Amino acid sequence: MATADQSDLFAAPEDPTPGSAPERVPEHQPLAARMRPRSLSEIAGQEHITAPGSLLPRLVASNRFGSLIFYGPPGCGKTSFAEVIARETGSRFVRINAVMSNVAELREILSAARRRPEARTLLFIDELHRFNKSQQDLLLPDVEEGAVRLIGATTHNPGFYVNPPLLSRSHLFRLEPLPTAAVASVLRRALTDPVRGLGASGVTADDALLADLAVLCGGDLRRALNALEVIVLGLEARKVLEPSDLSLFARERRIRYDADEDEHYDTISAFIKSCRGSDPDAAMYWLAKMLAGGEDPRFIARRLVILASEDVGLADPQALPLTVAAHHACDFIGLPEAELTLAHATLYIASAPKSNSATLALAAAHQALKDAPVQSVPLPLRDKSGQASKRAGHGAGYRYSHDYPEAISGQDYLERPLKLYEPKSAGWEVRIAERLARWRALKDELQGRPPSGA
Repeated sequence: MATADQSDLFAAPEDPTPGSAPERVPEHQPLAARMRPRSLSEIAGQEHITAPGSLLPRLVASNRFGSLIFYGPPGCGKTSFAEVIARETGSRFVRINAVMSNVAELREILSAARRRPEARTLLFIDELHRFNKSQQDLLLPDVEEGAVRLIGATTHNPGFYVNPPLLSRSHLFRLEPLPTAAVASVLRRALTDPVRGLGASGVTADDALLADLAVLCGGDLRRALNALEVIVLGLEARKVLEPSDLSLFARERRIRYDADEDEHYDTISAFIKSCRGSDPDAAMYWLAKMLAGGEDPRFIARRLVILASEDVGLADPQALPLTVAAHHACDFIGLPEAELTLAHATLYIASAPKSNSATLALAAAHQALKDAPVQSVPLPLRDKSGQASKRAGHGAGYRYSHDYPEAISGQDYLERPLKLYEPKSAGWEVRIAERLARWRALKDELQGRPPSGA
């Protein structure tokens, strides 16, 4: 069940010698495919992986590596790494896409690899996260025995999508979105290369324009190269690219944001931490990114409600009703107007005084329950409804707080009093701390004991 994608990438059709690279670049291929790097040194923007002396170059040079997994956003070079490694190690290269592959095809590939151990088959699986557990488990015996060397590429966190046994047998490399300068340098090379690139067209562009195009493509080199090719092919007599040529791509620019994937979790994490860190500018930036990426506004509103109690708390008690109101508003207003409501609530939370005393008090209470036997409810506090409860003495000795000055009766509400809540010195909680200190002193006085702390 072999497919075109499974052909030996670097072998001539009638000469299966692994590692022999074709001399001619097919003209019908997109520019991004024609400009793929041919060596590790040509890969741009991933110097944390490709720098001389780093782990990957040493593994490739020795040709003694096992399985590799490349994890990163689209267009950052995952496929390029696989093709370069196959070329530099002279391996038989078999490429499949997990979306289109199946168990029968996988069995055939693995069987062929076992029959040709001298070829050192390198199996590249694009979108590895799309393989289910059974398909991933099928790889394990041959990966373990070295019949194939797996290179997996994924845009999803391998910790969540790759089976632990397979992950433990692989070296994991995380790729980052390419910086603007790296993308622009490849665009310059593509524009001037007469064989693989667009050099034969004679079209030129200044560095600022190429940098602008790189920014519009958000670190996705494949998208940037394909955009450059479309722009150049769309020119007629003119030979110089102008800023107006980028206008179409500027209008259609899309934010890289995948709901329920890494970008979703990383961005909401940055949003939460910016709000907690009282940086309204950063919070608004991450809010705008989520909205531009199509995030559900109700999800953002729920996080703001949580922030109101977790991180603002009693330092500003108005934060909670305001964020709850924002959540309701998102439901009945909808986008795009709900963006204003979310901006309102975000700025309020980010600029409010902060206190996590509620979070700490709850954690302390949970810990107290774990560390000691659960306290019984004191008799004066127990419900006295019903004759049996009254005969058992429930409620006897209870002091009604409103009968005493400032509603402080001096009564204890735990058998063994605990100190769980510590007010912070921010916002409204300063006054709460002062009030509680006065009430503690009044309670000590009513109980005839020295003031707390004396």
